[in-house]
Amino acid sequence: MSSMVLELKLRKVGNSMGFVLPKEAMAKLNLQEGDSICLTDAPDGGMRMTTVSEGHEAFVEQMNAAEDVIRRYRNTLRELAK
Repeated sequence: MSSMVLELKLRKVGNSMGFVLPKEAMAKLNLQEGDSICLTDAPDGGMRMTTVSEGHEAFVEQMNAAEDVIRRYRNTLRELAK
């Protein structure tokens, strides 16, 4: 299995920043124009980019709710973990 390393240049898009995915990356991720991607935290401190599959939006909402609970009850959860 060969690995792909691509250097992408950020460009101003309105008030945001964006980059263009080369067709090789689009093919590897099985993306087409109009598809969505998801950026998540990676264990090494970076970010991981994956495709958004059907039903994924509900999962993201659930994870956001869980992260909110973890933030609000951080001290309680820390004590329970002892």
